[in-house]
Amino acid sequence: MQPVLAAEPQRDPLIVFAAASLTDVLQQVGPLYTKQSKVPVKFSFAASSALARQIESGARADAFLSADQDWMNYLQERNLIKDETRADLLGNRLALIAPRDSEVTLKLARGTPLHQALGANGRLSTGDPDSVPVGKYAKTALENLQLWQAVERRLVRADNVRVALMYVARGEAPLGIVYSTDAAVEPQVRIVDLFPESSHAPITYPIAATTSAASTTGDFLEFLRSDAAHDIFTKAGFRIVGSVPAPSPALRRTHDRE
Repeated sequence: MQPVLAAEPQRDPLIVFAAASLTDVLQQVGPLYTKQSKVPVKFSFAASSALARQIESGARADAFLSADQDWMNYLQERNLIKDETRADLLGNRLALIAPRDSEVTLKLARGTPLHQALGANGRLSTGDPDSVPVGKYAKTALENLQLWQAVERRLVRADNVRVALMYVARGEAPLGIVYSTDAAVEPQVRIVDLFPESSHAPITYPIAATTSAASTTGDFLEFLRSDAAHDIFTKAGFRIVGSVPAPSPALRRTHDRE
């Protein structure tokens, strides 16, 4: 009679809250990590602002990847992340996009006739500048290029960058401002021009474990700086700008849900 082998205990999934612009790359990274670690990963993608507020309201999350520093600061100031795990991981570029068949050509600089390129009734699609990181970067860039005043009232204030991308892809907006990596995954749009990097703060993606993180979260953060993960990020057009610190002993000891 063959011996009965004990079933491997099922592990709770890691819950990772991540900026919408990271959807495609993390959906590739997650399965690779699970294959190596046997720990499942579930992602929640949305605007960084929405995710940070969900964590503040008590939503379960083990790690947070923000599209800007402000919303990570927001959680850090409220003692909702483990400070020692915070680090910048990726960088990106800000892009002006149009539908694929659009004939608009513009070179982004001071005085560029962006409002004229929108036409009589066209709208400019981007994230809500009051909260969504891509919209905040866009507003700063447009202000520094002295273009903001002419287009402010013509904004479509999307809930996140992927919604802003969708409006342009569907032809509902003749122009939009998104990250270059978002434009790269949508065949129905094209990049008109990249914003000068001097026109806005560097676009960086910080990551951190939350204060309620499971013990396996540290391993996931380490995996994000592996060659396998970096290969996925760079192929998608992201820049590698930093590394994730190794998890502290405290992170491995506390909140063990295995």
